[in-house]
Amino acid sequence: MLFPEARRAVEAAVGELAVHDPAFDIAAARAEAQRVAQAEPREDVGAVRDVAAGGVPCRLYVPQDAQPGVVVHLHGGGFVLNDVEVHDASARRLANRTRTAVLSVDYRRPPEHRFPAAPDDVDAVLAWVAREGATHGLDGPAYAHGDSAGANLALVAALRHPGRFDALVLIYPFLDPGQGFDSYRTAADGFGPREAAWYWEQYASCPDDLTDPDLAPLLSDRLGTLPPTLVVTAEHDPLRDEGEHLAVLLAEQGVDVVATRYLGQIHGFWRHDRVFPAAGQLMLQVAGFLAGVRSRRSAG
Repeated sequence: MLFPEARRAVEAAVGELAVHDPAFDIAAARAEAQRVAQAEPREDVGAVRDVAAGGVPCRLYVPQDAQPGVVVHLHGGGFVLNDVEVHDASARRLANRTRTAVLSVDYRRPPEHRFPAAPDDVDAVLAWVAREGATHGLDGPAYAHGDSAGANLALVAALRHPGRFDALVLIYPFLDPGQGFDSYRTAADGFGPREAAWYWEQYASCPDDLTDPDLAPLLSDRLGTLPPTLVVTAEHDPLRDEGEHLAVLLAEQGVDVVATRYLGQIHGFWRHDRVFPAAGQLMLQVAGFLAGVRSRRSAG
């Protein structure tokens, strides 16, 4: 059953123009998301500044009394929508709860910049962190964190760079271009197979990309190289089953994986803590997971 706040969100979305409708305006949707985000309350953080990380625009959040290390955050939005401004409030909460610097990446988006532009931008950011991070106080453990399409990019980054991250956090990851899992047909969320297919169509440069492990990481033969990983799904999210399938694959490969399904929740709940009480608890769970990884790393 949907929790009341999730049911209200689903009902409020009825009648919205679908992304696959020919009348859907990507630029207008991006601008509206920014307008809504800029009206949200934002927590104070010790320091916030924009940086060019290997030529990629990023926003760096450093909380008071930050512990060593950095969380590289990749925003969701089907690869097409959202940006660091839309995720600003969430990135601030992430920095404050984890007590760790957060580097939010403004990767290039389709349809203007198709695959592999986004994962290549993440590569450039990681090279910058390795080369110059210490001068910005970012030396120490590195963690990758993403929601939805951002979780895809975080996972791909970890697969492209085995051993680079100390932990990985994937919040309802967007992984399967084929929409082959049952949750696409059973979820109560209005986000369905046609919407998902549209996002993949914007992202892929050609049909062959849809079977490239750098786009469809469930097909990767490197899953066993991943660091400790937290996979979070939502009960009524069409992406639920592909995320949980990933968790099973990781466990079978011997990866230290924790998987949590948030009951009563829908896709996108993580970013809206003023609407979904579970979002605040999830942020604390992420902080606890990273603290546990940090503690085990310190213990040797």
